Amino acid sequence: MYEKLAAVQIGETLGTLTERIGERFPDASLVGVSKELTRLASESGGALEEIARPRPFLRAAIGLTILAGLGALFWLARTISRFGLSADAAGLIQAIDASFNIVVLTGGLIFYLVTLEQRIKRHRALKDLHKLRSIVHVIDMHQLTKDPSAVLAGGAPTRHSPKRTFSSFELMRYLDYCSELLSLTGKVAALYAQVSPDPAVVAAVSDLEQLTTSLSQKVWQKILIAQLQAKDHSAAASHPPGPTALPS
Repeated sequence: MYEKLAAVQIGETLGTLTERIGERFPDASLVGVSKELTRLASESGGALEEIARPRPFLRAAIGLTILAGLGALFWLARTISRFGLSADAAGLIQAIDASFNIVVLTGGLIFYLVTLEQRIKRHRALKDLHKLRSIVHVIDMHQLTKDPSAVLAGGAPTRHSPKRTFSSFELMRYLDYCSELLSLTGKVAALYAQVSPDPAVVAAVSDLEQLTTSLSQKVWQKILIAQLQAKDHSAAASHPPGPTALPS
């Protein structure tokens, strides 16, 4: 029960997270990003079933094609054997050369057909993973200007400075939502590696998980700065400075 990720539970978690973001920041575009990720997670359920499901008709067609190719090779071998030892050397060499080319081409065709189903599934998985990678970068763009260090540094904003209207608490919640979205994006991607052992799919999932982890660490660095800022403000409010002594 707890050995595999479940697309349904991940979708439910994303739905709850979307509601949380909407309740806290109803006007934030991060709500739309979360809804889009929820939609992709919901659609991944059907894609995962399609990837995991065998395709008997395709396999039958491939099998018949391979049998037909082998039959053609057998017929060619029998035709060549008719030359016998009485055939002239030039004709025999040409027949052997043609046979070698046909065997190579047939082998390449058989390999192409045998791996056709795997490549179709790989294409579908990589296409969905590309969408998830795009979502990751969109999430990163939303947290880009949420920098608590700008508040600590002070200084007057410039004409093109981003508007900073969040309190320390709101900033921490917003960044935490971004971190959760990054984590859940990685979990949706992991579903594809769970159903497909294809090396290209596994490598793409691993790369995406490393990206989400790296960006999440960057977000948590901002959260730690915001926590320290809130702690300093709380300490300053609870211990106001005493009256300044007059010089004697």
